[in-house]
Amino acid sequence: MTPPKTKNLYIAVAGNIGSGKTSLTGILAERLGAKVYNEDIDNPYLGDFYRDMNRWAFNLQIYFLGSRIRQAVEILDSAEDLIQDRTVYEDAHIFASNLHEMGLMTSRDFDSYMRIFDIAAHLIPVPDLLIYLRASVPKLISQIRKRGRDYEMSIQEDYLQRLNDKYDNWINNIYKGEVVTINMDREDFFDNPAIIDSLAERIAAIKAGK
Repeated sequence: MTPPKTKNLYIAVAGNIGSGKTSLTGILAERLGAKVYNEDIDNPYLGDFYRDMNRWAFNLQIYFLGSRIRQAVEILDSAEDLIQDRTVYEDAHIFASNLHEMGLMTSRDFDSYMRIFDIAAHLIPVPDLLIYLRASVPKLISQIRKRGRDYEMSIQEDYLQRLNDKYDNWINNIYKGEVVTINMDREDFFDNPAIIDSLAERIAAIKAGK
């Protein structure tokens, strides 16, 4: 089954915790006049998860998956151009997969999760462009501390590195859509507005071709 396509412009911003996804999503949405779909940081399991990952991993990921599916229904019904902060693919191929490999999600739970994801993946449109924000662990730690979310203060460097490795593998070997990668260690859009200009030009070209 081929995933559906949107008539409107659909851009997604992907990246690790603290990479700058939400900030870039907001900047581009304002620049392009697009609707924003932010990640649901009000997930009621987030605080519990960071205190006890083994107990709450499955609950956390199922809640995020449900949130992405709800967004997908709205995306398909929308006539507006839109930008999404993190995708359903990341939930499955990065976060749930990593939790399973770390022994924090049982194989039974992971298999159940992936069965639901596989169904959803065929119903969810693929972005016209995926913007991947790649950042080193020190950069991520700096950004996480700067924004100061209490539940993120206990995140370990090795956990972030595992996620980085997962992201690189996903981008290079799994994801089939169009991708532009921004190395936040060298191309931080906060410091260099020309990066936003370049992205806006590329997105405008994609929109013109739809």
